[in-house]
Amino acid sequence: MNKKNIITALSLLLSITLFSFLNVEKDKVYTFKNLEGNEVNLADFKGKYVYIDVWASWCGPCLGEIPSLKALEENHKDGDVVFVSLSVDQDTKAWKKMVAKKELHGNQFHYSGNQGFIEKFNISAIPRFILLDKEGNVKEANAPRPSSSEIKTLFDELGI
Repeated sequence: MNKKNIITALSLLLSITLFSFLNVEKDKVYTFKNLEGNEVNLADFKGKYVYIDVWASWCGPCLGEIPSLKALEENHKDGDVVFVSLSVDQDTKAWKKMVAKKELHGNQFHYSGNQGFIEKFNISAIPRFILLDKEGNVKEANAPRPSSSEIKTLFDELGI
């Protein structure tokens, strides 16, 4: 083997080794769009629990959970949990209008046709609440609603 081939082989081996340790592409199942239209990935919240509210602007029960969700967020604003509201509205204008009308803050995302997420959690009805652990693994695929007493119990058990 000549010197040029050895250098090429070593360069290739080094590149493969370096790139195998990098998280080059985050899991697209957890990629959504924020209010500004920028892509976000829930992997960015690694190190915290992630409580996801799957909702829509036209869903009465979803809107009924908003006051309890706001209170839960306020009670845990300095805690080990990030709250994500994920709209499945087909009409993004209706979603943005409801966010403004209800004065929703924090992590407001739109699923943007991400069927992978819908399929992963077999979402056929909303509201739906999901809890991911600090590593991004599913802790509760059907987490308690913010209005239920079970959510306090669950958060207490997890030290949130």
